Amino acid sequence: MPSAEVITIGTELLLGEILDTNANYLARTLRQAGVDLFRITTIGDNVRRIALAIQDSLARSDFVITTGGLGPTVDDPTRDAVAMAMGVPTEYRPELWEQIVARFKRYGREPTENNRKQAFIPRGAIAVENRVGTAPSFIVEQNHKSIISLPGVPREMEYLMENDILPYLKRRYNLHEIIQARIIHTAGIGESLIDDKIADLETMSNPTVGLAAHSGQVDVRITAKADSKEAAEAMIQQVEAVVRERLGEWIYGMDEDTLEGIALAALKRRGWKLAVMECALKGELIKRLSSDEETFLEGKVLPKGILQDELAEAVSAYRQRTLADVVLGVSRIPAGERQEVFISLATPDSMQNLARPYGGAAGNAVRYAVNHCLNLLRNV
Repeated sequence: MPSAEVITIGTELLLGEILDTNANYLARTLRQAGVDLFRITTIGDNVRRIALAIQDSLARSDFVITTGGLGPTVDDPTRDAVAMAMGVPTEYRPELWEQIVARFKRYGREPTENNRKQAFIPRGAIAVENRVGTAPSFIVEQNHKSIISLPGVPREMEYLMENDILPYLKRRYNLHEIIQARIIHTAGIGESLIDDKIADLETMSNPTVGLAAHSGQVDVRITAKADSKEAAEAMIQQVEAVVRERLGEWIYGMDEDTLEGIALAALKRRGWKLAVMECALKGELIKRLSSDEETFLEGKVLPKGILQDELAEAVSAYRQRTLADVVLGVSRIPAGERQEVFISLATPDSMQNLARPYGGAAGNAVRYAVNHCLNLLRNV
């Protein structure tokens, strides 16, 4: 199974001016193609730094994919950087200039002289025509290794990856394996306790098992490599069965399932209507539950935090006023580093009043509180 690294290029990425969706797309695409992605690196618009990053990546991996820096302006350095990394000059390709001119003509425009820069690629490179944009791409081969340079515009990059680069990679590296992944979502249990229960699974080499902790929620990722999707799925199912046996009711869903979706489905199965009141959660709990207009009646934001007894009284009164079957109330008291989260849940069957102290990062307190509320709601 070949290995790869991705280098996304652009100072705007380092400044946080745009979100790097290209890296996410490439990671998923390479995984599905059966490629081990070792590292993703972001470099600003500096020829020397990009060249050094390429050389560093090639020392570890079979091929490197770069995105960005193929435009016509002074701060588009990828062509020169790849040439520097390979120790060759760039060379003018008349056929690329013809493609650029034709593309502009199709847009009803004329290219400016700086667009001619895009017709230069590293000497000996394989040109890849960009049929959906004006920036030609290229591939440089060095022994059994390759550098693949794609435009940074997501639409163009994705088109070229799917129609030109994946077929090339399959031919050059005899890709036949795939990597399949499944995410098992849990709530109401901490990362350390999950680790204690499935630590032996986390030492496996194929499938692999890993944990990703969020505030009030932990994901278990199972990843398998195999010659076919069916074989990988069978491997995942064996490990998933063990995870489900050990974690039981803490598991609420998998892959695209959301905690709020599962909670709302639980209410819908019973035909119950929901009302919510919250304080100091920035409207997040109401936002996540109000997507189902059939189940969600209304939400109310309290002006200031209240303690457990007051919250319970407010929930009871709110239930009488709205005639909701279920009322969920939560109040967060942001008192320094250690915060208090009070939750009251009134249903036709019971009234629960809970206190959940929170001592983690202040910026995660809202998510922690919301996820605890949703987990309580899914178990009504």
